[in-house]
Amino acid sequence: MAAHPIAPTKKERARQVIEQAAYELFMEQGFSATSMRQIAERAGLALGGIYNHYAGKEEIFRAIILDRHPFIRILPLVLNARGETPEEFIRNAAEALVDGLGRSPEFMKLMFIEIVEFDSKHISLIVREIAPQLLPVFERLVKHHKSLRSIHPAVLLRSFLGMFFSFYVTDMLMHGSVLSKVMPGNSFDMFVDIYLHGVLKETQ
Repeated sequence: MAAHPIAPTKKERARQVIEQAAYELFMEQGFSATSMRQIAERAGLALGGIYNHYAGKEEIFRAIILDRHPFIRILPLVLNARGETPEEFIRNAAEALVDGLGRSPEFMKLMFIEIVEFDSKHISLIVREIAPQLLPVFERLVKHHKSLRSIHPAVLLRSFLGMFFSFYVTDMLMHGSVLSKVMPGNSFDMFVDIYLHGVLKETQ
């Protein structure tokens, strides 16, 4: 007989309600402009009740980063990417990353709040969560595919995230601009090719 999922405790439900209310307000008006009183009102709780669960507004934001950051949802998509060759794997993993970001429009707002208001100090929490899971994938890639240059797996992972995160960000920033109108329709394919082969012509 299949086990029934464990229902959240009263404390867990309260924290979920608080985080959801805070998340909505942070997305609507930013971190600094949101008060604990507003969070309490949106959550339908007394102000003192929030302090039974969180020491302050930043602790709520930290919980949101850990529980709701889009990378948490995107990570399994990248981990499940398949490919018989490095080219196939990189393409499939990159598509999973970019598509996942595209389905998470709140991502950039969270990132800007984190960068501007917290000087990126919470991002290390996400890195500690995802790096131990993603790094073995790139270690196996380097170990089993001799066609790859000798690149440290951590550098390969970092360059992969940087390359295709930048594709998503620049695609969003250029939307509707003159540059977006002259951008080739296969620009994603070209990003993959540049990542795999660089920008220099092969020397004879």
